[in-house]
Amino acid sequence: MSKDYKTFTLCEKAALTCDKSQYKEASLWEKFKLNIHLIYCKACRNYSSNNGKLTKLIHNPEVDCLKDCEKDQLQDKFQKELEDYQ
Repeated sequence: MSKDYKTFTLCEKAALTCDKSQYKEASLWEKFKLNIHLIYCKACRNYSSNNGKLTKLIHNPEVDCLKDCEKDQLQDKFQKELEDYQ
């Protein structure tokens, strides 16, 4: 078995543990092994970071939407530009 294969398998397990940790389903031992893996694996650190950001965005969405009048103005402007183009 090559070293790359072993690392890939460890990364798969680390990703699974990261996901479990996100939903508070990982055991203390799994979290410990994940943290050790994250020390030397940059790809998994990025995955873990992005996973955390995604969770934060889902729990605290700060989405600014257009008001109906702004949508209508944008639609009218788009229609005008489309007519001018044709």
